[in-house]
Amino acid sequence: MHRPALVSAPRGIPQVVGPRLSVAPMMNVTDRHFRVLMRGITTRTWLYTEMLTTASLLQDRGPALLQVEPVEPPLVLQLGGDDPSALARCATMARRRAYAELNLNVGCPSASVRSGGFGAALMLRPARVADCVRAMSDAFGARVTVKHRLGVDGRESFQSLIDFVGAVAAAGAARFIVHARVARLSGLSPRQNRQVPPLRPDWVHALKGWFPHVPIEINGEIRSLAQAERYLHQLDGVMIGRAAREAPMLFADVDSRVSPERVEPPTRRQVVRRYRSWLSRELVAGTSPLLLLRPLQHLYSGCPGARRWRRALARIDRHSPGDTIVRQLDDAIDEVERLHATARSHRLGETVCVR
Repeated sequence: MHRPALVSAPRGIPQVVGPRLSVAPMMNVTDRHFRVLMRGITTRTWLYTEMLTTASLLQDRGPALLQVEPVEPPLVLQLGGDDPSALARCATMARRRAYAELNLNVGCPSASVRSGGFGAALMLRPARVADCVRAMSDAFGARVTVKHRLGVDGRESFQSLIDFVGAVAAAGAARFIVHARVARLSGLSPRQNRQVPPLRPDWVHALKGWFPHVPIEINGEIRSLAQAERYLHQLDGVMIGRAAREAPMLFADVDSRVSPERVEPPTRRQVVRRYRSWLSRELVAGTSPLLLLRPLQHLYSGCPGARRWRRALARIDRHSPGDTIVRQLDDAIDEVERLHATARSHRLGETVCVR
């Protein structure tokens, strides 16, 4: 059955069912600075926090880590942990914030996460995942979702995947986001786990066939909106990870595709202008300029001047006063936009630039 392309909930309104596009949670990437930048590009794409562990949230800094900016929703909080009681306490804390959903990380293969007994290692314990989801749902009072792999060491069969999803769905999980690879907990680094195990999107489609009434979303090596739309004909959502970091303007056309009214995609200059006010505020608050400028690094990816843009950002003096940093950012955008305009005048912009 045909599904509309790139359907997403209006800002701040949780979407109960149906296809949607989201940016994957990524450590050291999807912090609130990156999320604010993305909101200058698209208001309709669902965003995720970085994975926040129960240990970090149950410390004194927990409330600060859970802070949500008004511009961010629809936003999902991803939690990492394997203790239902601790996850419930974190879910209770999150209930007072503007999170549309909670997500349990059952996919991260890193050694530090594995040593804590959570992430992808939890796929070896479906009953524990079910207990965690149940506890989170009771405490949060809203939707809890699960992000996981196709399998892990010793549980790599399709039957094991069916058993896992069946057990966790019965506990009340509202959506499954499936990274279409197994995770090898022994012998592969996290980076290799994103590259070496083969992609099996056919397994995700087959999983949807087994659970037609359970929202199933796919993640893994999705690089374009056209590719996302093809998946959305059969699945309930598409999550884009590294491509969002490496080419954030990929999402510039999303709102114009899903809005019933005509929406002009933002230009890069407009995106930077929208981000400037956030950058200025955070500089006054003492936030590191390095953290604030990092989300801008790949704004011109795929465009004439991309290298010059990165060099211009690198030249900004991080030790200067905030107003000087903002002025240097303005100079950088002026410099690259002049080059970009020259390229467009030679009919290069449309063919080279990544949207």
